[in-house]
Amino acid sequence: MKKSNKLTFYIVIAMVAGAILGYFIHEGKDQATIDSFSKNVKLLTTIFLRLVQMIIAPLVFTTLVVGIAKLGDLKTVGRVGGKALLWFVTASLVSLLIGLVLVNLFKPGEGMDLSVASDKSGVQDLMGKTQSFSVLNFVEHVFPKSMIEAMANNEILQIVIFSIFFGVAAAAIGEPAKGFIKALDTIAHIILKMVGYVMNFAPLGVFGAIAAVIATKGLAIFIFYGKYLLYFLIGIGTLWVVLLGVGYLILRNRVPVLLKHITTPLVIAFSTTSSEAVFPKLTEELERFGCKDKIVSFILPLGYSFNLDGSMMYMTFASMAIAQAYGIHLDIGTQLTMLIVLMLTSKGIAGVPRASLVVVTATCAMFHIPPEGIALILPIDHFCDMFRSATNVLGNSLATTVVSKWEGALEEPVQS
Repeated sequence: MKKSNKLTFYIVIAMVAGAILGYFIHEGKDQATIDSFSKNVKLLTTIFLRLVQMIIAPLVFTTLVVGIAKLGDLKTVGRVGGKALLWFVTASLVSLLIGLVLVNLFKPGEGMDLSVASDKSGVQDLMGKTQSFSVLNFVEHVFPKSMIEAMANNEILQIVIFSIFFGVAAAAIGEPAKGFIKALDTIAHIILKMVGYVMNFAPLGVFGAIAAVIATKGLAIFIFYGKYLLYFLIGIGTLWVVLLGVGYLILRNRVPVLLKHITTPLVIAFSTTSSEAVFPKLTEELERFGCKDKIVSFILPLGYSFNLDGSMMYMTFASMAIAQAYGIHLDIGTQLTMLIVLMLTSKGIAGVPRASLVVVTATCAMFHIPPEGIALILPIDHFCDMFRSATNVLGNSLATTVVSKWEGALEEPVQS
């Protein structure tokens, strides 16, 4: 059995075991026993979450600095890079907005009231309150007075600001900074490898979270799972319609031909939950479709860092659904701030299954949303990841072909 499939299998086993134990406690014990059990079993979830939070700051810093430093090369490729960036930014914002609008429309987390199952000593005082946007609060969260302090406190937006300045400065220095950027790129890959190691503890986190919630709330969590997955699929469907619609406006009747060429990469990404797994095959198929090899070799790698349409939609959807489940109300200004944070912090993670959960965890912490919500959505995250990985492949394929068309460099497909 493949390693990623083994992890999913263990997560499902942990979910079932946690549900059985939690239901036994819920039905057969008094309230004092239930409270004590929930508090103790959630230590497993705490271990997992602290491991996730441990890698947030270095992950954001290294991936963002490397991505921005590489964008410095856009000076040499001029209008091609500008057009690509225009597509990436627009598609990312549209994806985030779709997730934000649908999660506010359907409210998948509403009615769960998981605040009852939350640790009263930690974030409990924030439950049921409205997290409001204010200029002062925004400024304090954005501008760091110390990078060390920002990393120590996982102040994600402050890390982003420092990383942007650092990345731009590294790009401006040019040749002397290339060795350091290469070293940072290596560190980024090491940290992304650590993400895989940390995810091995996910079954423990899931077991603790599920057992604690069901011991307190009963089996209502499975209603949340059904609604969550259904509304997420509606969101993915909406995003596909938008992407293909825009693609048709530019590519016209070549869209069905493109879909035929990328069918195999889509299926592979769907089954492996990694859009990076199809990179070589996708490169080959886009060149066969008629894209110039120079444009493919430039746009596609950038797309894997800056054009994660499926992951973007999921991040706003997941963050808001968890907030709803814990009874935390975010006003429109705060939600838009969250959108900007996710837009900036989601770069460079496309190839790692479930790495987007690290970004969601960081965002939840910034907006005082209990991080244990991440462990609660893990049992169905594999199924969500299948759809968002395939969507990432579709988005990058469209980006590459559209830029090729804008450049007048889209030839007739190579016949099989």
